[in-house]
Amino acid sequence: MSQSKAGGEAQRYGGSTSSEVESIAPEAASTPPSPPKKKKRKKSFPLSFGQQRLWVLDQLEPGSPLYNVPGALRLSGQLNVSALERSLGEIVARHEALRTTFAQDEGLPVQRIGEAGAVPLEVVDLSRLESAARGAELQRLGSEEARKPFDLSRGPLLRARLLKLEPTEHVLLLTMHHIVSDAWSVGVCFRELGVLYSAFSLGQPSPLTPLAVQYVDYTLWQRQWLQGEVLDKQLAYWKTQLAGVEPLDLKTDRPRGPMQGARGALHRFSLSRELMEGLKALSRKQGTTLFMTLLAGFNALLARYTRQQDIVVGTSVANRGRAEIEGLIGFFINTLALRTQVDGNPRFTELLERVRKVTLEAYTHQETPFDRVVEAVQPERDLTRTPLFQVFFELQNAPLPKVDLPGLQLSLADLETGTAKFDLAVGMSETPDGLQATVEYNTELYERKTVERLMSHYQVLLKGAVEQPEKRLWQLPVLGEGERRTVLEKWNQTGREEGPELFCELFEKQVEKTPEAVAVVCGEQALSYRQLNAQANRVAHALKARGAGLEKVVGVVQERGVGYLVSLLGVLKADAVYLPLDPALPAPRLAGLVKQSGCQWVLSEEKTRGLAQEIAQGQPVLEREGVLAEGRGEHNPKHEVEPKSLAYVLYTSGSTGVPKGR
Repeated sequence: MSQSKAGGEAQRYGGSTSSEVESIAPEAASTPPSPPKKKKRKKSFPLSFGQQRLWVLDQLEPGSPLYNVPGALRLSGQLNVSALERSLGEIVARHEALRTTFAQDEGLPVQRIGEAGAVPLEVVDLSRLESAARGAELQRLGSEEARKPFDLSRGPLLRARLLKLEPTEHVLLLTMHHIVSDAWSVGVCFRELGVLYSAFSLGQPSPLTPLAVQYVDYTLWQRQWLQGEVLDKQLAYWKTQLAGVEPLDLKTDRPRGPMQGARGALHRFSLSRELMEGLKALSRKQGTTLFMTLLAGFNALLARYTRQQDIVVGTSVANRGRAEIEGLIGFFINTLALRTQVDGNPRFTELLERVRKVTLEAYTHQETPFDRVVEAVQPERDLTRTPLFQVFFELQNAPLPKVDLPGLQLSLADLETGTAKFDLAVGMSETPDGLQATVEYNTELYERKTVERLMSHYQVLLKGAVEQPEKRLWQLPVLGEGERRTVLEKWNQTGREEGPELFCELFEKQVEKTPEAVAVVCGEQALSYRQLNAQANRVAHALKARGAGLEKVVGVVQERGVGYLVSLLGVLKADAVYLPLDPALPAPRLAGLVKQSGCQWVLSEEKTRGLAQEIAQGQPVLEREGVLAEGRGEHNPKHEVEPKSLAYVLYTSGSTGVPKGR
């Protein structure tokens, strides 16, 4: 069930437009041969691949609002309600998809086309309510309408409701099910609504020409074309491209439940016109589309947050590459999983080239139904996540027409459905003032402030990429000036008066307070404060017996773990100076650190003894396991150090490449 959820995206539709793709790579925007043609009508038809996926989902979760496609249009002026109602009826008559219901025939799903008829337009009068109450009721009814379930077997799969706020102020709520529409279809519906309302208000007939083909014609064409060798070739690409994909490890504010949650909310923000133009200029220079550049920035952000080098982000394509289907209402949209390698700390320009390559390859295989891709790739089943990707990103490019209704001013009204299909879904759209963005996030995982901070970092990163595109991924800024000051100045005000007590003495006091409490855990190993102190004291006494003490350096070359902490504490308890020696570094470099620091002992463990002997520069090598076995006392050693005594030596690479001790 979880695996199919990633297939439909009702609110946004993304990627790059076909004209954009053709301008940078004509071969990537190719379309299949032989266009759809009008077929003879019969009692029932098979479902398209996309419809079949949503039908299965509906069988598993009947009435789920996740795949409702809501829209709200604010109408200001003198409204002709009868002309509006008649216009809606004509749209349903023109588009068979809106008259379709879904049944089973011998166990298989089929679609059946109903007769044309009037669309009931319920009018709800809110004009008698006070202004504040009216606004609240508008939001409640809008959300209620957006979440109201559809019965796919009975229909209708389009609902219309008119909310009267004032005599000259209305809001039209239009809701369709995703199985018969997509976001491009909303644009088609609004465009035709404007044309029809204008004509009917003047008593004129419909000026729209009959449609050459309908959605069921596309369905039959798709199933005839996308099979056999054609489908196998497309699936082979996706199996190779997505092999071994792992979930995105984007930290959440709350743990995941046993099943993927669907409760969500929206966060909106905008990018300035100046930044948008900068992104466009960078795109032109690098031979990418605006979508690709925005996606590269998003990939960079996710890589920084997750520290993963393999990033998969979902997007969608309108899948309307033929003129015959551009004006249809129906479910054409398809989902793509875009996998980008961000390893090697690439320059942003290099990352752009990687994203360009991945995106163009995906576009050449965009016809492959997403559910078939999931079946072919067979990712590890996880009911808490959508398969292949958990984060969605797209740039809106579908034609949202300017709708002119005589005597009316129109605007889109904001509606929140309270649902989320993915952990995070970012949708952006271009406006004269810049880029407008809407983030749909899962409220069972994320707090609003977390999403706001994430998107703030995204904006800073994009600005940095525009200003210095040759910077490497980990050099790009993510902190805004205010947040940067907080981190570097406010949070860094940690100075305090030094007390007379030593670190080791403070630790020993904690041992006295909670001797049996767990002090350290690593994998299956754990030590209480008493055990950790006892073992560290054995190491300290062994070092002191060999002459370790004030200002004398002891190198520790061990792997991270419980034993490492025992050794570190032992060195400090011996009043000696701790020198960390990472076994992952080259042996010659470690040998240089031992020599330069004046290290007099090298403390290893069994698995690093060979390395310790190689780098010791003739100094004694002690093995932690052997030191503990000597049976030295477990009592706290007497300390001779003072608070200002040297405690440790750390090395940086230095600007010349030669390590510098600090």
